[in-house]
Amino acid sequence: MNSTALRPRRFDLIAFDWDGTLFDSTALITRCIQLAVKDVGGTVPSDKDAAYVIGMGLMQALAHAAPDVPPEKYPQLGARYKHHYSVHQNDITLFAGVLEMLDRLKTRQHLLTVATGKSRSGLNEALRDVNLQGIFDGSRTADETAGKPHPLMLQELMMEFGVAADRVLMIGDTTHDLQMAVNAGCASVAVSYGAHEPDSFAALGPLTIAHSVAELDTWLQANA
Repeated sequence: MNSTALRPRRFDLIAFDWDGTLFDSTALITRCIQLAVKDVGGTVPSDKDAAYVIGMGLMQALAHAAPDVPPEKYPQLGARYKHHYSVHQNDITLFAGVLEMLDRLKTRQHLLTVATGKSRSGLNEALRDVNLQGIFDGSRTADETAGKPHPLMLQELMMEFGVAADRVLMIGDTTHDLQMAVNAGCASVAVSYGAHEPDSFAALGPLTIAHSVAELDTWLQANA
C-alpha cells in the first residue's frame, strides 16, 4: 500500500487559485490587460505591472494597472479585456501534471476548492473547457464575494464545509493569494511559475515555494 495513504491529513480543505496556479494563463492575461488599456487610450503597463494585478477582481485589477484611465471608461476597459481574452482563451490549458495531482488529492479525500479573481461565469467556462466540472467540492469568485487579499473567500469556504482555519491550505502564485491566507489565518503554499516573482513571497510565510507542478505535487503528497 502507498505509504502516503497512511499518513494523517494535515489539511482537510485545500483552496487553489486558478490563473497562474492551475491554469497556464499568466502570459495571455498580461497581454490582454495591455491591449485593453491601449484600446481606451491609457498608458500601457509593463509586463511586470500588468502581471502584478492578476488574481484581483477584474475591474480592481484593470483600475490598478491603468491609473490614468478615468472611471467613466472602466466599462469600456473591461469590455476590451474580455474581447481580447475571448479571442485566445482556447489557446491555453492546465499546466502539465495538474490533473494527476488533483486526482491524488481526491484519493486522500481532501476537500478541493478554488478561490479565484475570475468571475463566476469565467470560472465555469474555464472548468468546462478543461473538463474539470465536478472535481472541485466548492469555489468562490471575485464577483460573488470580496476580492483578494480580503479573506472572505476563504472564510466562506471554511464556513460552507465546517473546516477550521488551521486545517485549510491556500495555494497560489501571487502575493494577493498569500496575503489572503494570512488574513484568514490559514497556511499557504506559493508557486513560482505564475504571475509574481518568488522573492516577494517569503515575507508572507508560505510553507514552501514550489517551482513546478511536479514539485507542488510531491510536497502535497508528503506534507498535506
